[in-house]
Amino acid sequence: MVWAPEAPSTPSRPAGDEVAALSRLQVLRLLDSGPRGLVEAEAESRLLRHGENILPGRRPVSWPRRLARSLRDPFTMVLLALGVVSALIASWGTAGVIVLLVVASCVLRSNGEYRADRSTAALRELVATTATVRRRASEDAEPWEREIPVDQLVPGDVIKLGPGDLVPADVRLLRARGLTVHQAPLTGESAPVPKRALDLPEGDDHLCRQGSSVVSGSALAVVAATGADTMLAGSSAAPARELSAFDRSVNGISWTLVRLMVIIPPLALVANAVLRGRGLEALPFAVAVAVGLTPEMLPVVVTTALARGSALLARSGVIVKRLAALHDVGAIDVLCMDKTGTLTRDRPVLRDSIGPDGGPDPEALRWAAINSFWTLHLADPPVPDALDEAILLGAPDHGDVEGVDASPFDPVSRVSCALVHDGGAHRVVVKGAVEPVLERCTLSPQDRLRAARLADRLAEEGLRVLAVATAGRPAVHRLGEERGLSFAGFVTLADEPSPEAPGALAALSRRGITPKVLTGDHPATAARTCRDLGLSVGTVVNAGELADLSDAELAEAVGRATVVARCTPEQKARVVRALRASGHTVGFLGDGVNDLAAMRAADVGICPRGAVDVTREAADVVLAAKDLAAVDQAVAAGRRSTGNIVTYLRIALSSNVGNVIAMLAAGLALPFLPMLPVQVLVQNLCFDAAQLALAFDRADPAVLRRPLRLQPRALLRFVVGFGALNAVADLVTFAVLTWVLGVEGAPAFHTGWFIENMLTQAVIMLLLRPISGVSRPLGLATGALAAVGLLLPLSPLASAFGLVALPATSYLWLLAVVGLYGGALLAITRRRFQDRGRRTP
Repeated sequence: MVWAPEAPSTPSRPAGDEVAALSRLQVLRLLDSGPRGLVEAEAESRLLRHGENILPGRRPVSWPRRLARSLRDPFTMVLLALGVVSALIASWGTAGVIVLLVVASCVLRSNGEYRADRSTAALRELVATTATVRRRASEDAEPWEREIPVDQLVPGDVIKLGPGDLVPADVRLLRARGLTVHQAPLTGESAPVPKRALDLPEGDDHLCRQGSSVVSGSALAVVAATGADTMLAGSSAAPARELSAFDRSVNGISWTLVRLMVIIPPLALVANAVLRGRGLEALPFAVAVAVGLTPEMLPVVVTTALARGSALLARSGVIVKRLAALHDVGAIDVLCMDKTGTLTRDRPVLRDSIGPDGGPDPEALRWAAINSFWTLHLADPPVPDALDEAILLGAPDHGDVEGVDASPFDPVSRVSCALVHDGGAHRVVVKGAVEPVLERCTLSPQDRLRAARLADRLAEEGLRVLAVATAGRPAVHRLGEERGLSFAGFVTLADEPSPEAPGALAALSRRGITPKVLTGDHPATAARTCRDLGLSVGTVVNAGELADLSDAELAEAVGRATVVARCTPEQKARVVRALRASGHTVGFLGDGVNDLAAMRAADVGICPRGAVDVTREAADVVLAAKDLAAVDQAVAAGRRSTGNIVTYLRIALSSNVGNVIAMLAAGLALPFLPMLPVQVLVQNLCFDAAQLALAFDRADPAVLRRPLRLQPRALLRFVVGFGALNAVADLVTFAVLTWVLGVEGAPAFHTGWFIENMLTQAVIMLLLRPISGVSRPLGLATGALAAVGLLLPLSPLASAFGLVALPATSYLWLLAVVGLYGGALLAITRRRFQDRGRRTP
C-alpha cells in the first residue's frame, strides 16, 4: 500500500444557525481566516471549489432553454394546436406552413432575447456591484484593500461595509460603528435595523444577510456564506419582480386576440356548414382564419425594438438594465428628483458661521468642522459627504481634539454625531437639519422660536442651513440618543445652480414631463433654487404637513406643487406612490441610499453610474452622470421604441382583422372558399417577414413630444376602424373580380385576391404610420412584399400554391383598387397623425 500525506482540510461554509451561535474568533477559525483577510492564492482556490457568489436564479438562461420557453407564448400554443388539427385532417400543406411559422417565430424571438440579454449583461458589468475586500499577497505580507466584483467573494473574505453598500453575502460582523441595515427584502421590516458586532452573540444582531443594505454607519465583517448557500437563495422572502405596465398591456392585447382566435374559427365553420353545406372541407379554411388573426412576430418585434433602443442609448453611456423599462421611460410624465447634484452642483460652498444671537460667531463653524472631520475619519463612509468636505475646506484649524466615535449623517434622523476628547473631557457634537437639532437642545420656547425664525430667514436667501449643538458626555456613550444639548449656532452653505439644468428642464418640459423636487432641504432654500432655474414653483409643500392626509388628498396636494421639502426617505416613497395612484407614470432620479425607497416605488428608477451600490442595483436605468440631459436622451429612445411597437401593432392587427372580416363575408357569399388555406398561410408568412422591418422604422417627431404609453383599449378602437376600412377594400376587390372582370373559377379569383392583399399590405405598412419618411429597411421590405405579390403568380411555384397568371387588364384594375385604397388611407392618416392633440395608443 502506498502511503500519501492527508490533504489539508478545506473549510466548509457553516450553516447560519452555527455561525449565529459562535463568537468572532470561533467563526474566523471555522472559516480558516483572520482579521487581515485571506491570501490571494487561497481566495482563488476557494472560488474554484465553491463557485461564484451568484444567486441561482440570476444565472443567464441558455439559448436552448430559452427556445423551449418561447413555446409557452399564447400565440405559439394556439398555432401548435391549429397545426395538430390540420395534421389530424390530413391537411399537410396547412400543417407544414403552421410549423414553419412557429419555428421562425420561436427562433427569431429566442435569438433576439438571447442577444439582448447578453448585451444587457455586458452593459451591467460596467455598473456591476463591487465589494471592498481585505486580502494579502502572501502569508507574511501586509493586508491591502481593493474593490472586487461581488461574484468573486468567497467564504472567509474580510470585507468593509458603509452607507449605501449592498450586503454582498451572508456575513458575521467583526466590528461595527453606528451600523443600521435595511433588510425589508428578507424580513419585510420597513425601518432600518441596528446591528452590533457582539463577541457573545445575542439573537442575530451580529449577522447581516445578502439582500440587505447599509443605511448608516460602517462595519468590518467576514463572509460566512455565498451564492446558493445564502439565506436569500433559499428564502421565499425574495419576491419576483411584478410585471411592468408595459408587460401587462402586451399580455392584455395578446389574450384578447387569443380569445378571438378561439371563438371566430368555430363560428366560421358552423356558418359554412349551415349556409353552404360545407363540412370538414371548410375546417382547413377555419384554421387559416385563426392563423390570419395571429400576430406571430409580436414578441420578436417587441424584443428587437427595445433591444435596438437600449443599444443606441449604450453608445452615449446610458444603460438600460431591464428592456421593458425603456417603454416605461418613454411613458414618464412626472420626473421626481433630489435637488443636490441634479439642479445644483455637487460641491456646495461655505458661507457663514452664525452664533445663537444671530451675529457672526466662529465657534459654530469650529464645532461643525470637528463633527465633519471625525465623521469622515471614524465613520468611514464610502463616499465623503459634500457638506462635510465644504465645511472642512472653509474652516480654520479646530485645535487639539481627539475623536472617540462617530456616526455619519442618517437620512431618517437627519443628524450626524461625533464623540470627541477635548481638553480632558469628552464632548458630543451634533450637526444636521435645523428642526431635529433644535429638538435636542435645552432652549426656552422663546429662544427656540427665535432660532427657528433665524434659520428661516437664512433659508429664504437661498442658503442651506445646518444647526450645531454640543454637550459634555461620558466616554462610553451611545450615539444618536443625545438630549439636553447646548445650541452652538448655524453654519450656512450655498448651492451653485448647475449651468446645464435650465436647458435640460426646458427640454423635459417640451416632452410633456413635469419635474417634482423631493428634497430634505428647507422649503425656502429649495424654492429659491427652482426659481433661479426658471421653474414655476407654485405651492411649496412641507412633507411634515402631509402625514395626516389620505392618499387621495396627498396626490392632490403634491400634484399642484413643484417642491416637496423636508422629505424623509419614506415620505419620498409615499409621494411617488400617490402620484402613481393618481394615474401618472413616475420616474425617480436619485443617487443616495435615502433615494432607494422612492426609486423602488417609481415606475422607473434612474441613477448615475456613481451612485451607491444599493441604489445602482435597484435602478432600471443607469446614466453616465447625474445629468438631466441624459434623462432626456433615455426618454426620447423609449418613445422611439414604443412608437415602433405601436406602429407594428396597428399595421399587423388592422390588416389581419380586415382580412379575416373579408374572408368570413366572402366565404358565405361565394360558392367556393375565397382563398385556399395554404394561400392564407403563405400570405401571412410574407406579411410577418416584412413587418420585422417596423422595429427599425424612423420615429415620428410628434411621438417624441409627449408621454407615450401602450393603451390596449385605444389600440383596439384603432384596429377596429382601420380593419373595417381594409375589409371594404377587399370586398371592393371581390366585386371587381366578379362583376367587372367576370373572373370565372376559383384559381383566378384566389390569385386576384392574393395579389390585392399583398399590395394593400405594402401600402398599409407605408401609410398606416406617422408620415415621417421611410427608413431603408422598411422600403426594402415593402418593395419585396409587393414584388412577391405581383411575381409569384407568374413564377414556376404558382401551381404549388393554387395560383394562375391573370390577364394584363386584371392587374390594371387591381392596381386601381389599391390606389384608391391608398388615397383614402393617406387622407385619413394625414389628418389623424398631424393632429397634435391626438391621444396615441
